[in-house]
Amino acid sequence: MDRVFINSLEVLCTIGVYEWEKTIKQKLVFDLVLAFDNRPAAQDDNIVLALDYAVLSQRIVEFAQNHTFELIETMAERVATMILAEFNVPGLQLTLSKPGAVPMAANVGVQITRGNFNGQGTSL
Repeated sequence: MDRVFINSLEVLCTIGVYEWEKTIKQKLVFDLVLAFDNRPAAQDDNIVLALDYAVLSQRIVEFAQNHTFELIETMAERVATMILAEFNVPGLQLTLSKPGAVPMAANVGVQITRGNFNGQGTSL
């Protein structure tokens, strides 16, 4: 199975457990690897047959900006579910980072893998 990736997709949104976090926008950074068969698109040089990463990126931005969660774990799960449902990918790996959340760390976040990457039901 081929893989399409999106790195360092930055989104400003409302996320956090603390009351002060619920009144501000904070940066989240999405990194994704998506299972997708690129052969049909490549054979016909046709964007309609490709996983359009521009459309996918915009959908993630809209989703994150229109939903408020306390936990990045929840945001990661909901974005993964949305992608699997709307973009016909059999599997994905999503890393969601919240830079600055822990002052002593350069970055913190979660990484989840959902679906499969070989077209035969086996997880990544």
